Amino acid sequence: MAEQNDKILVGVIGGSGLYHLDNLTFVRKVEVETPWGKPSSPITISSLPDGSQVAFISRHGAAHTITPSEVPARANIAALKHLGVRAIVAFSAVGSLREEIAPGHFVIPDQIIDRTKGIRPDTYFRGEGLVVHSMFGEPFSRQLNRFIAPKVKEILDKEGVSVHTDKTVVCMEGEFRRLASMEMHDSDFGERKAVNKAKAIKRARRDRATN
Repeated sequence: MAEQNDKILVGVIGGSGLYHLDNLTFVRKVEVETPWGKPSSPITISSLPDGSQVAFISRHGAAHTITPSEVPARANIAALKHLGVRAIVAFSAVGSLREEIAPGHFVIPDQIIDRTKGIRPDTYFRGEGLVVHSMFGEPFSRQLNRFIAPKVKEILDKEGVSVHTDKTVVCMEGEFRRLASMEMHDSDFGERKAVNKAKAIKRARRDRATN
């Protein structure tokens, strides 16, 4: 486990295609066991040039062996919190419902529509005899978005990659394979679709509520 002076304040959850962080100095790998099981992968601790440390989890496992419905999101969030992480940056490879958001574009959303079906656990507290209310009006941190967005844009502009902000994610399980579903949610103003994000965000919010 991390020592208190390690100052691992930022956690990164990599989605499909992002299985490690480049250009950082490897520090160590950490195996974490939580009350909700093990996270998707061992947690890789890496160091930035200024000495700050970052914790990385591969959402679908190091070899992409974990399906979206099997991602242990509660364990992922709990493991990062145990290491002292205070902010999580999560990446997802998703589709778009807007022509102006083309394949290869980068989106930093500020809202999410949860259309998942309750197949996966969505709370730490069910069956625990404890009622916890956590705010979800702003599912993404405005402060973190404001900090990240200009830095991401500066880097990706050099690569010719468009960056979009203030967008909405529609999160659901499998339904977007049907044309009728895409047309319905397109009319409902969803700009991106994602499978795992809503549950993980809710768990992170509820985890923070226990602090």
